[in-house]
Amino acid sequence: MLHTAAHHDGVSDRVAIEEPLEIRVGGTALAVTMRTPGHDEELAVGFLVSEGLIAPGAVTTGPPADLAGNIVEVVAELVRSPDTRRFYATSSCGICGKGALEEVAVLAAPLPPTAAGPRVSRALLAGLPDRLVQPGFAATGGLHATGLFTPEGEVLLVREDVGRHNAMDKVIGRRGLDAALPLHGLVLCVSGRLSFELVQKAVVAGAPVLVGAGAPTSLAIALAAERGLTLAGFARRGRVNVYTAPERVA
Repeated sequence: MLHTAAHHDGVSDRVAIEEPLEIRVGGTALAVTMRTPGHDEELAVGFLVSEGLIAPGAVTTGPPADLAGNIVEVVAELVRSPDTRRFYATSSCGICGKGALEEVAVLAAPLPPTAAGPRVSRALLAGLPDRLVQPGFAATGGLHATGLFTPEGEVLLVREDVGRHNAMDKVIGRRGLDAALPLHGLVLCVSGRLSFELVQKAVVAGAPVLVGAGAPTSLAIALAAERGLTLAGFARRGRVNVYTAPERVA
């Protein structure tokens, strides 16, 4: 996850590693994403589930037949065709790798409404980013984090990555591998801003509440409102802004 790099002035820094990961289903490469190595099986499964390519049911992973590095083979049935374009996602932005705004609209259209979720206190939402355990960020300053919490604030799972969307995919993928999807009754928390793609992934995974330390985008708010997801941003210093579905916030 970490690499030591020297400045020109001779001082060394610890920096986050960024490498490509190829995701295959049935021997066919469906996606390449730039990521921080570690929890690669979770990332592969979470990506495929959150993109609506496989169902969040029984799924297994393993190395490819040729045992090549930086490749994960997922054993699952595709529920929709990724078409001939394939995915390429950068670590900074997954949505920009999808090519066309028309495809974003197509993917969002069939997403299910979010199930009725728990009541969460505003004070708890405001403090959740502070409960994210981020050793990679502490060492490098270059990693994003996603955490999964109970409505009472108990941390269930935290993952880090250079890509904010990858961090969430790793959380979703871990729950998928544990046959613990959807995320009904639980809260997702991200360390940065709230983009459309993060709302999309939260909705697909069935999470009723998504909170972030940063600002939401207009498209993120629109999708959250349409799907009944409670979206909260600017969670810091004991305050939080609730943008959609405020009925879940006590």
